[in-house]
Amino acid sequence: MINCNFVHLTMFRLILPCRDNKQEVDVMIVRTIRLMVLSFVLMFALAGTVYAAGSAAYVDLQPADAKALIDKTPGIIILDVSPYYAKGHLPKAINHPVGDGSLDKAIPSLDKSKTYLVYCHGDAPSRLGAQKLVDAGFMKVYRLAGNYKAWEDAGYPIEK
Repeated sequence: MINCNFVHLTMFRLILPCRDNKQEVDVMIVRTIRLMVLSFVLMFALAGTVYAAGSAAYVDLQPADAKALIDKTPGIIILDVSPYYAKGHLPKAINHPVGDGSLDKAIPSLDKSKTYLVYCHGDAPSRLGAQKLVDAGFMKVYRLAGNYKAWEDAGYPIEK
């Protein structure tokens, strides 16, 4: 005999708590509720996956990986988004500071089919610059993790 003070689930019927007598709920109702809950969970999970698949992102590279990318990618654009370009920059880098609007003005004239390596003398501007390129539809955007200092500390060439 089943106690009415708890819910008991069997393979075919769900027995609910009751006062005087047991109330049985058809298993089809339970299965329908489960299916609806599962459908909603899957719908939201898949919606997030579809959104993530459609959104682009830049890739952070350590200095050694960035150097390898530069060496193996002809036509790569090295983009310095720092206002301190004259104090030192990577060889062949072009300068469009993110803080003064220069990058925003330059983006329409940049080739979206090229590969870009973005860096700065600080972390936040390089992240912002890389994200601006991604938001504008650029698909091959990399960011130098650790920025100019990490490049210099690794012993890679710089220009002044």
